[in-house]
Amino acid sequence: MTITVFGLGFVGLTTSLGFAEYGHTVYGVEMNPERLSTIQNGQLPFLEPGLDEALKRHLGKRFHPIGLDPANPQDSLSVIRQSDCIYYCVGTPYGTDGQADLSYLFSAIDQTLSARSDSQHYQVLVVKSTIPPSTTSQKIIPFLEAKGIKVGKDLGVANNPEFLREGHCWDDFMNADRIVLGVSDERSADILRKIYATVSAPVYCVSLNTGEFIKYLSNTLLATLISYSNEMSLVADTIGGIDVATAFRILHEDKRWGGASMTSYVYPGCGYGGYCLPKDTNALYAVANSAGFDAQILKNVIRTNDEMPAHIAQKVAHSVGEDKQRAIGILGLSFKQGSDDVRDSPAAKIIRQLQQLGYTNIIAYDPVANKEFERCYANLPIEYVDSYETIISQADVFVITTAWPVFANIRQLTEKPVVDCRYMLTPELHA
Repeated sequence: MTITVFGLGFVGLTTSLGFAEYGHTVYGVEMNPERLSTIQNGQLPFLEPGLDEALKRHLGKRFHPIGLDPANPQDSLSVIRQSDCIYYCVGTPYGTDGQADLSYLFSAIDQTLSARSDSQHYQVLVVKSTIPPSTTSQKIIPFLEAKGIKVGKDLGVANNPEFLREGHCWDDFMNADRIVLGVSDERSADILRKIYATVSAPVYCVSLNTGEFIKYLSNTLLATLISYSNEMSLVADTIGGIDVATAFRILHEDKRWGGASMTSYVYPGCGYGGYCLPKDTNALYAVANSAGFDAQILKNVIRTNDEMPAHIAQKVAHSVGEDKQRAIGILGLSFKQGSDDVRDSPAAKIIRQLQQLGYTNIIAYDPVANKEFERCYANLPIEYVDSYETIISQADVFVITTAWPVFANIRQLTEKPVVDCRYMLTPELHA
């Protein structure tokens, strides 16, 4: 099949190369010239194991990254007229009210419509971006119908949520545990099933609203597990005399977990960050609230997460003491190990809280994310060092904010105080 994918970020590039691996021809549309150039040169614009080799295999063969000429967008997007499906993997960030911003999505749909010919064969517009439940039925379909398009006759509309973990995107795509297709008509469902014809994972065709909801159900559960774990760690600290890490690790021994990797979310830390969990939890709460239901669990999941940086900063301040000139070493800037993504990074929030407390001598190191963090948080007046050894020698107190394995030996390297926000330094359990 021939597929056009709008947006070549984590999700879009993984989806494009995954479909190419299935044997389809894929055109990837990227509006950011710098990112597009990087991809066209055979390099990844972010850290993602396995995706680099896939890019080398398919670039210029089954995968063709293209840009958009603002002066002549129809020529740039002529590939749309050849496509069986158009996938949208553009950003849907949340605003101050928590609602998802759909402007990028509707802009991409508009560009699609401008490139289609009146005699175009039946195509399916597929939203892979995370969108709140009822968005397809209540916003996208009316948007198309207002332009004279008969959905289900002129073209199909569907959603196909992703379940990708940053740092594991390629493996998660190629070894999916389930495929969810939110569809409104059988013709569209048949076309989408053909895309996944070679995949062994079960394919579920559900209603449009159900497809959107399943993604939020997944991400808000993960966010809830994280906030629950963090609140329990605060309870333990308040009571005192509790080895938090050991308590949680023994909790994971419960046979009902069955050794599932889900236990990694039932463990205290700095709070959830990155792109998906903050955005999706806020968006679902906002949608429920606007529909007249105040979802108390979601509200408190968000509140607990928002309050974690202040709690951690107070813990750091206790270790540092009253000398505001002591050098604080921040170990880890990405929101999780194995990724260079710093969006909504807990480290940035903790640094801001420390600065508000008057601690301004802050040094930071991350194995892969220094430059990206400095670019995204240029307003944070901190010093960056380029090696673990350097920060060990220069800082007086250390704060582990990302659980990179390299930090596990810090107590063998220094006797200076360490605030282990990721609870990764606890000795092995012995029954």
